[in-house]
Amino acid sequence: MQDIAKKNSVVAAGPKKYKQTFLTRLKKDFTKNKGLYLLVLPVLVYYLIFKYGPMFGVVIAFKDYTPGKGFFESNWVGLKHFKAFFTDYYFVRVIKNTIVISLSNLLFSFPAPIILALLINELKSKKYSRLVQTVTYLPHFISTVVLCSMIIQLTMKEGAINQILAAIGFQPVTMLNQPKFFVPIYVISNIWQNTGWNSIIYLAALTNIDQELYTAAKIDGANRFRQLIHITLPGLLPTVIIMLILQIGKMFNVGHEKILLLYNELTYEKAEVISTYVYKKGLLQFNWSYSAAVGLFNSVVSFALVYTTNRISKATNDTSLW
Repeated sequence: MQDIAKKNSVVAAGPKKYKQTFLTRLKKDFTKNKGLYLLVLPVLVYYLIFKYGPMFGVVIAFKDYTPGKGFFESNWVGLKHFKAFFTDYYFVRVIKNTIVISLSNLLFSFPAPIILALLINELKSKKYSRLVQTVTYLPHFISTVVLCSMIIQLTMKEGAINQILAAIGFQPVTMLNQPKFFVPIYVISNIWQNTGWNSIIYLAALTNIDQELYTAAKIDGANRFRQLIHITLPGLLPTVIIMLILQIGKMFNVGHEKILLLYNELTYEKAEVISTYVYKKGLLQFNWSYSAAVGLFNSVVSFALVYTTNRISKATNDTSLW
């Protein structure tokens, strides 16, 4: 009986001892790395205030929210706004446009930085390599407003692009007034702006590939193409998969700023996406609850895409986010 009581007392004291040990270790680690903790503090505060704090506002998707009544006094309506969105006249068009623009962007924009990184990696001259990187990075730092102004000027009827096309026999038109041109213009401008910047992570991944593998391949008689196929691409594959998972997770979050600045009533049928629809319903028509419901639907679908893609990737090649 005494042994059993002694064991029970040890078991009961276990969690308390572990807790004290953990707190002691945390205190020692904080004392040792105080600068690092202070460095991460602004990031932590940012996420708490601007990322986790606003999540409370999701509740208005299930209410008829009015600023006068606030979050707590507004009436509960359940899934009313979700049903309204699913039966909305524009529901199919908005979902279709979002998928088309996202898939087009994924198909053409995603491989571009990978190809650029591979090409830069093959350059022999370090000076020329740095020059290419600098030139391709610069468009990323152009603001969205300035970029869209440039696109409008270049694609208008008297713009440079139409002048070139007219010289080879095409009829000049204001391209942004033609629905069929909107998606190509959006995707091509996105490639031009972000390819250089997005290639940085792939260039970093390429530097982590063991150079002895290339030496061994050369001894075995492998040319540059075979080295690319059997060493470079397999070494780059885990990074590509992670970036692909993240990109698929953002498919339904097509950047509304750029689309808002480029589209007009003539191109709504091809350019209206979920994010612009939420903006118009929430800020222009003051239908906050409806736009919150649409935004919540968008977030749930995005999470489902990330989760599914991650599971498939983990099952097929053991590469995943978690």
